[in-house]
Amino acid sequence: MHLTWEGVTLNLRTTFRLARSTSDQRRNVIAHLDEGLGEAAAVPHYHDTQAGLMDDLARLASHLGDDPFQIEDILNGLPPCSQAARAAVDVALHDLWGKRLGQPLYRLLGLNPGRVPQTSFTIAMDEPAVMAERARQSGYPIIKVKLGSADDEAIVSAIRQATSARLRVDANAGWTREQAADLIPRLAEYDLEFIEQPLPAGDLEGLRWLQARKLGVPIFGDEGVKTARDVARHAGLLEGVVIKLMKAGGIREALRAIAVARSLDMRVMLSCMIETSVGVTAAAHLAPLCDYVDLDGPLLIANDPFVGLRYEGATLTLPDLPGIGATVRNGYP
Repeated sequence: MHLTWEGVTLNLRTTFRLARSTSDQRRNVIAHLDEGLGEAAAVPHYHDTQAGLMDDLARLASHLGDDPFQIEDILNGLPPCSQAARAAVDVALHDLWGKRLGQPLYRLLGLNPGRVPQTSFTIAMDEPAVMAERARQSGYPIIKVKLGSADDEAIVSAIRQATSARLRVDANAGWTREQAADLIPRLAEYDLEFIEQPLPAGDLEGLRWLQARKLGVPIFGDEGVKTARDVARHAGLLEGVVIKLMKAGGIREALRAIAVARSLDMRVMLSCMIETSVGVTAAAHLAPLCDYVDLDGPLLIANDPFVGLRYEGATLTLPDLPGIGATVRNGYP
């Protein structure tokens, strides 16, 4: 099999502010494995760069063999690399698998495309009034709110006044234990579904400390939970986990992580980084296995070079094309 790659510069519709970073563009990498497509998202938090991801793919190119159906052997034989580069190869293999067999990936996985949950829409950090207006204008029935500033309660209050949507908040590891213990009971008054990653990744004792206080809002792990092994390490410390292909290293490990979470009675949200319709459509094929979905990556991009997953408001429709079903947008070079 022949692996090639190309960089893509993604312009964001609005400035994307988190507790730890701000960006107007993202530079990802698209992988081509014969006719299979994959994507590696350059996530600043994981110190990935577009150039570094390309270097990783160059190292992986000679380890892929000739049989795309030997997915487990191929992935197990890859040399060390970033999770995002590994995900690009994994997704391209699954896309190629489906294309060679002439079937959508969800069908090969035995999943029902009618069971995809509605997606949330993300409101990046800004002034409370600005965030509230974006939430109102979005019209989405499920809103994910980025927190991690001195105005967190004011932000949630303003958004709750602007919309009756279901609210989820994401601190992106931006709080200390004491801040979390103080804020979470107050934020609970605004009828939140759950809170993502209130504490820094790896602070298992901090999560245990928060759980002992019974703060009234379920806590989901994101940055601290990448693979199935990480899910197991958080048993009893979280009500749910956030699964992303770019953290897990692709579809295969994401499936394992979902299975482990289910065995531990954890809820699962399927999410994404800022990715094109290649990465997000690939992830969406796993959505029937999950309780919640946060797959709004293409909605945040002004120049997505691909089409795939279809959005009708918060309702997602999987493509019925072979493989992951992502194709090059008309007019893209």
